[in-house]
Amino acid sequence: MVWLASRDPRTPIAAKAIAVLTIGYALSPIDLIPDFIPVLGLLDDILLIPAGVWLVLRLLPKGLLAELREKAVQTPWPVTPSWAVALIGATWLLLAGGICWFVLRG
Repeated sequence: MVWLASRDPRTPIAAKAIAVLTIGYALSPIDLIPDFIPVLGLLDDILLIPAGVWLVLRLLPKGLLAELREKAVQTPWPVTPSWAVALIGATWLLLAGGICWFVLRG
């Protein structure tokens, strides 16, 4: 439903921005705290993703929220958002470029 809200033109800008960030963070292999750190590594995923979803739901108008819920139930899944794939790829390229620049300049 958050993905559908991010694509709907009636979604307020703040809700759309938080939806995009939440989906990008959920799909990204790069975490705020790496997962191999015991407890803390998974804690950021357990807190940030539901908080983003909750905030998107709170920012959506009630009528739009009900319509998107119904649409989400009827939508065949999985849907692969191409912009999310592009965002994750761009993040990895920027990270790799930054590491290469740091290593080669020094």
